[in-house]
Amino acid sequence: MTFASNEYRLLVVDSVMACFRVDYTGRGELAERQQKLGQFLTKMTHMAEEFNVCVFMTNQVQSDPGASALFASADGRKPVGGHILAHLSTTRILLRKGRGEERVAKVMDSPDCPEREATYVITNGGINDPEK
Repeated sequence: MTFASNEYRLLVVDSVMACFRVDYTGRGELAERQQKLGQFLTKMTHMAEEFNVCVFMTNQVQSDPGASALFASADGRKPVGGHILAHLSTTRILLRKGRGEERVAKVMDSPDCPEREATYVITNGGINDPEK
């Protein structure tokens, strides 16, 4: 069986930067890492377009007090992977812990919707609106 012969609609890449961070350590390998990351992201974009599949990637964030507002949240956290990951991602959503059991999903960058937040809770029954 091949990917192309099936009707998949969602491809999840958990922790997109994990392998790149392990294989490329140190500033001396940063340029090569970013080049390989760009190639990978371009392949994911082509796969999404060719097979009409949604590619959902999770990523890590890191602190950067001097980060620009375009790539970082208000508290200075920015995605690992640099500008190439930000530019080759269509929509970026920051997930963070809210109050108590609440979680917050914030659209950071998207061509299709404005920046906004939604609060939710994860329960045994799935993802739900928080109780008021």
